[in-house]
Amino acid sequence: MWRGGGVAMWRSCGVARWLSLVWGWIGIMPWKNFEEWLEQLPDFVKRGPLWEFVIYQKALFLSDLAWFDAEKLLTAPQGSRMAWQLVDAAGSVPANIEEGYGRGYGKDYARFLRIALGSARETQGWYVRSRHVFSPELVEHRYHLLAEIISGLIKTATQQRKL
Repeated sequence: MWRGGGVAMWRSCGVARWLSLVWGWIGIMPWKNFEEWLEQLPDFVKRGPLWEFVIYQKALFLSDLAWFDAEKLLTAPQGSRMAWQLVDAAGSVPANIEEGYGRGYGKDYARFLRIALGSARETQGWYVRSRHVFSPELVEHRYHLLAEIISGLIKTATQQRKL
């Protein structure tokens, strides 16, 4: 895990450059929709037991979308802080699903799904607040994708709490 030096490096070389160093790439989205994204995803990711949870698939897709959306945010003077918040919130959704799944089923898993739910709602908010940079179509697409994720997280967390 990479630790330390983030803020100093971020300030010294600029957010876009720092993100490209940390992430290894920033560029044009190499897919146009969920189906194309699925095709380019490595098979080893799709073989895991968590992959059967469709909401997890959508959360990973959202996280990848947010990476590319952050680049657009970085073009706006006020966008650098929003880019960080957006990527952190969107990445937290699948991360909490993964952590909860790793702890087993039942109330503990449900707790992590509720944390993922909070991150999904936060991500929705960041897209709304970023509407001055993004096209209305992009904001609406992300908002509806997140609504689908939120609905699935609520349903699954409720089911898991009963186990």
